[in-house]
Amino acid sequence: MPVPSALVCIRCGARRPVDHYAEDCPACRAKGAPTNLTVAYDSRPGEGLKRDAPSGSARSMWRWDGFLHATASEAVTLGEGNTPLLAAPGLGLGDVWIKDESRNPTWSFKDRLAAGALTMARRFGAKVIASSSSGNAGAAAAAYAAKAGIPCVVFTFVGSAGPLLLQMRAYGAMVVTVADKADRWRLQSLGVRELGWYPTSPFFGPVVGSNPYGMEGYKTIAFEIAEAFDWQPPDWCVLPVCYGDALYGMWKGFEELKALGWIDRTPRFVAAEVSGSLPAALASGDPMPPEVARNAPSIATSIGAAQATVQALDVLRRSRGAAVTVGDDEMRRWVVTLAAREGIWPEASSAAPFAAIERLRAIGTIKPQERCVALLTAAGLKDPGPIETALPEPPLVTGGLPELLAALENSYGFAHG
Repeated sequence: MPVPSALVCIRCGARRPVDHYAEDCPACRAKGAPTNLTVAYDSRPGEGLKRDAPSGSARSMWRWDGFLHATASEAVTLGEGNTPLLAAPGLGLGDVWIKDESRNPTWSFKDRLAAGALTMARRFGAKVIASSSSGNAGAAAAAYAAKAGIPCVVFTFVGSAGPLLLQMRAYGAMVVTVADKADRWRLQSLGVRELGWYPTSPFFGPVVGSNPYGMEGYKTIAFEIAEAFDWQPPDWCVLPVCYGDALYGMWKGFEELKALGWIDRTPRFVAAEVSGSLPAALASGDPMPPEVARNAPSIATSIGAAQATVQALDVLRRSRGAAVTVGDDEMRRWVVTLAAREGIWPEASSAAPFAAIERLRAIGTIKPQERCVALLTAAGLKDPGPIETALPEPPLVTGGLPELLAALENSYGFAHG
């Protein structure tokens, strides 16, 4: 089994101790490009495993523990991972598949991050888990902290989706709401710096990304995709991106498979975001994505940050990828389309990859024959607001069959036989 030997700067390669999980790279921050750390191991992840039997018997992402920082037997797990990869021919986007992360225990991809982070929190003897979150990350941290038996404090802000706040509270988290978003990080930073709380989310700016051990969990998405396609990776992986944790984790996972010779290439990556920070950085060639202010908050609160990260930009450059800025109207349309045509109701941010694929197909960046996997990160019931404004109100019918048929036609355009 690989054993973590250091935390390494994604940008400059400087090595830090394995307990440096609450810090970024001080050298890169001094140079104006704050950068996250990633886990390095004492041996090549996956070394000695066979491709025809690559994983263990655990019924979770920890069946890939030969690539991870802990064994399945010591993992804090709720059965996350092993989510379906579904063909989506009804979308009219060509060869597109949906990796449906809404099937995880708390209904989002953040469960993989929480499992990876909480496993190490228990190993490090953490007394309190701390997360700053508009929803999914906080809910996952709360659930996995409950499983680990560690108290959890989640900092959120006024205007966060009600169902997500209820989810955090249901798992026993001590939820703290602030009026100014910046106060989330200020308060969490005090807990981490002064009291030794264990962070699973970003808590200082400019943001570099989340807990490095949590991000290792996202490698398993790449492993599952490659395995499902019989070790022939898709041409493109398209993700909704805020700080790029899953983007970097998936890229790292594919790179590890390539290093073992299990795949012969890695996919190109697309970041679908709402601010325009990554497209601006790709166009300028700058080492640090700029902050790009919006005129109004996006409906996709999960990816609503105004500034992207070096780790996200690094993946796009290394993979010869692309970034697309997606608008609210596009996301509403794709929320409705996915639900009506594929039977999958996504959170608004999870609709962003489909808008990006549509646009990149139209301009020829993604070729007609190329296969895409879209990462659907969370379920729509977590934040139902966007769907409420996109669909007509159900009609009230008080009469008999003629009135029923008239109502169906008037409200939904349905004409019976």
